[in-house]
Amino acid sequence: MTAATKKMASGHASPELRNRKPANDTIAFTEKGREVDKRLDKHETYEFGGPIGVTAMMTGFPMLMYYLWICLWFYDGQIVHPTSISDIQPFLNRMWAHVRDDASPTAYTFGLYTALIVFQLFLAFTMPGYEQEGLPVPSLNYKTLKYNCNALASFYATLLTMYGLHTTHIFRLTEIIDNFGSLMTVAMIYGFAVSFGIYFLTILFGEPMRMSGNFAYDVFMGACLNPRIGNVDLKMWAEVRIPWVLLFLIAVSGGCKQYETYGYVTPNMAFMILATGLYINACAKGEECIPQTWDMFHEKWGFMVIFWNFAGVPFTYCYSIIYMASHDPSKYRFSTPAYFALYGTLLTAYYIFDTSMSQKSRFRQQMQGTYQARWTFPQLPWGTLSEPKYIQTEHGNRLLISGWWAFARKPNYAADWVQSLTWGLVVGTASPIPYFYSLFFITVLVHRCGRDFERCAIKYGKDWEAYCRIVKWRFIPGVY
Repeated sequence: MTAATKKMASGHASPELRNRKPANDTIAFTEKGREVDKRLDKHETYEFGGPIGVTAMMTGFPMLMYYLWICLWFYDGQIVHPTSISDIQPFLNRMWAHVRDDASPTAYTFGLYTALIVFQLFLAFTMPGYEQEGLPVPSLNYKTLKYNCNALASFYATLLTMYGLHTTHIFRLTEIIDNFGSLMTVAMIYGFAVSFGIYFLTILFGEPMRMSGNFAYDVFMGACLNPRIGNVDLKMWAEVRIPWVLLFLIAVSGGCKQYETYGYVTPNMAFMILATGLYINACAKGEECIPQTWDMFHEKWGFMVIFWNFAGVPFTYCYSIIYMASHDPSKYRFSTPAYFALYGTLLTAYYIFDTSMSQKSRFRQQMQGTYQARWTFPQLPWGTLSEPKYIQTEHGNRLLISGWWAFARKPNYAADWVQSLTWGLVVGTASPIPYFYSLFFITVLVHRCGRDFERCAIKYGKDWEAYCRIVKWRFIPGVY
């Protein structure tokens, strides 16, 4: 442990660790830090259960998505299963019949999904935005990449376009809900095609990195880190422009479906439109923060990320929307106090999520000397720390211990998960399937937290131990 971290651990800040104004500050990577980074950019151990585990996920996730959709749409939102050993084959036949008859891809749904991708890619190239410098990338000899951040303008352009298409009856938004099964299949096909296509293109023409030598595992984890077409970073583009835009459109489609069926939109459906709208707007308005995240800096672009962005997020996080769009509102009607509690919980969790993400990302920009104040709606109080406290590590990086990050190592994870829980609570006890998002998400967050902390322990050594003594809790202070 360095002398500096000893003082911080005991509550006495050395000059390196006091509050300091970060203007024009820069990150200086030490030789020790560079050696550690070289190790982290090599494959050492298998994750996710290795080749067997990732193969199971690549085959199991699509089947699970079909199964939960079938239960939601055709079996009143209840979990169905074979009633006896002799019923297994008839049960599987019924499941397959639903996929074949109600989820087969068509030229129409291929056209819809392809149009969304092409339109979002077009907007990424043409809309005005903000150029953000990313973190130094060890595998590129600490070169920093430029990211064209125009997701907010692209999102607003998408809203205006969809409004025009819907009101002129060129494309009614209810078509998304009405063709949900087929669109889900098309999204899965795109997820597989892009994953394998990018993998083979990287092997043939690129520079594959962190490879294990096992085909299934390397397809799942990915071969490339920063795939680009011109000035568009495909990994960042796909993380925001496809899953969250589509999820929001699914929510709006559910609202339109309710209005056409009942003549009104329930507070529950309005809640999901608000919740998904807040999320995509947060991702879009804070897009310049994304280059500072682990997803951009370290995670490769493989099946794990691609399939979930193209198919998993939009077609599994929406289960409460699908249930409400296909069931009578009397099944999930709440009292007025319950609605106030639901909306209040969402908005509180969103505030912590938005500001904690902003604090961390802008801190990294401040330390790099690339931070520029921007006004995008809404800018929330305490989103930027003026004099952040941090631990200066021997690696060269700095670990934030101010703002929300003084209370937990992943406060954004806790707030993000609470939001996911409200997306299930919005239907109460009418169906267990909308709770899939929060159950799956907490598993992902705990596992991702473990991966991140393991990497940090290697990267920062005794400085990480000192940091963990200062910030003791992982998600929620006093709980976990």
